[in-house]
Amino acid sequence: MSVERVEDAGSADASESAVAAMATETVRHYAVAPGVRLNVRSGPGTNYGIVRVLPEGVKVPIYCQTPGTTVTGPYGTSNIWDNIDSGEFVSDAYVQTGSDGYIAPRCG
Repeated sequence: MSVERVEDAGSADASESAVAAMATETVRHYAVAPGVRLNVRSGPGTNYGIVRVLPEGVKVPIYCQTPGTTVTGPYGTSNIWDNIDSGEFVSDAYVQTGSDGYIAPRCG
């Protein structure tokens, strides 16, 4: 099943810059909730288009995080969106970071 619920806005150029700046740093990978095929969106919200769907059992890098649409998922309710690649965002409510807050720099 494809899940996620979130919305907000963000600049693709800003997130691309953050990803490029962090490419030389070590980036941790985090597990997506078990049994979830997660929508990857072009921005930090459910109002952005789906660019791909992650298969079950994957881990994702988090380059930076930004506020967006509030989503309820397996790991709570959050308005935090994780930037997992240039122009690609997933709701933090579906990623097991071990925190209810920000664990990576803000996209900017």
